[in-house]
Amino acid sequence: MALSIIFMGTPDFSVPTLRALHEAGHQIRAVYTQPPRPAGRRGLELTPSPVHRAAEELGLDVRHPTSLKGEAEQQAFAALDADVAVVVAYGLLLPQPILDAPRLGCFNGHASALPRWRGAAPIQRAIMAGDRETAMMVMKMEAGLDTGPVAMESRIPIDPEMTAGDLHDRLAEAGAALMVDAMAALETGTLSLTSQSDEGVTYAKKIDKGETRIDWAADAKAVHDRIRGLAPFPGAWCEMDLGGKRERVKVLKASLVSLDRLEDLTPGAVVAQPLTVACGQGTIALKRLQKAGGKPLDVADFVRGNPVSVGDRLQ
Repeated sequence: MALSIIFMGTPDFSVPTLRALHEAGHQIRAVYTQPPRPAGRRGLELTPSPVHRAAEELGLDVRHPTSLKGEAEQQAFAALDADVAVVVAYGLLLPQPILDAPRLGCFNGHASALPRWRGAAPIQRAIMAGDRETAMMVMKMEAGLDTGPVAMESRIPIDPEMTAGDLHDRLAEAGAALMVDAMAALETGTLSLTSQSDEGVTYAKKIDKGETRIDWAADAKAVHDRIRGLAPFPGAWCEMDLGGKRERVKVLKASLVSLDRLEDLTPGAVVAQPLTVACGQGTIALKRLQKAGGKPLDVADFVRGNPVSVGDRLQ
């Protein structure tokens, strides 16, 4: 006997879970997602979210209120008479009447090893902090920020060269399978919940624009972790002198390197070709770059059109 589910999600990350629950035979009463946003060069076209598009492909009812705080929206939500709500990167806080409406509660797919990295940007923060492991977790939601008891988890190693984009995709697929398992256990009454520890709590605040500029005075590992954690979006960046003009360039991929002889240890100085750069301690080789308005290029293609010399300084 399938569950009746309200699904709540917005970005690409949420889509595998929606599809997996649908394929598992659950009845999706409605899909809640963020409203269509302006897109295109002029921002005149309203573009539906990835979850919105996926839900329409599956023939599901789509709703996109700007808020769930109003009584009318809360009554409409409750009127769906769902067994459970599944929430994956929805983007709106759920007021208590929404949390209380489904018969079995609301369950969230969260991309971190809770209680580490509660909040908005757990994937990026885990990599930027140099974590070697993270997790996809299913927790029962309560009023606090990602504080609810955990039902299931799937541990994911963070490889030394893994970017936020790579980890995003791994966690999205793991999360879909995990949520299907959790809903199967919930349906049979065998799902157990474990309270989160009060120790080891950290918060994954949204990425601020000021964090995206590369600080070459940091040690090479910290620079590498920041580049990985911000790739492919929003992208860590620096400024380079290219053709006599100072330009902003995103660094989408890099690797740690060890050089025995260095003529210039000034942070940000190019010390070897192609594009090996000194940091506060250690060196890093830039592998994939993107100029503003351009497409991502491997370093060999980038320097072919944008010559950079040993001794040049990146800022």
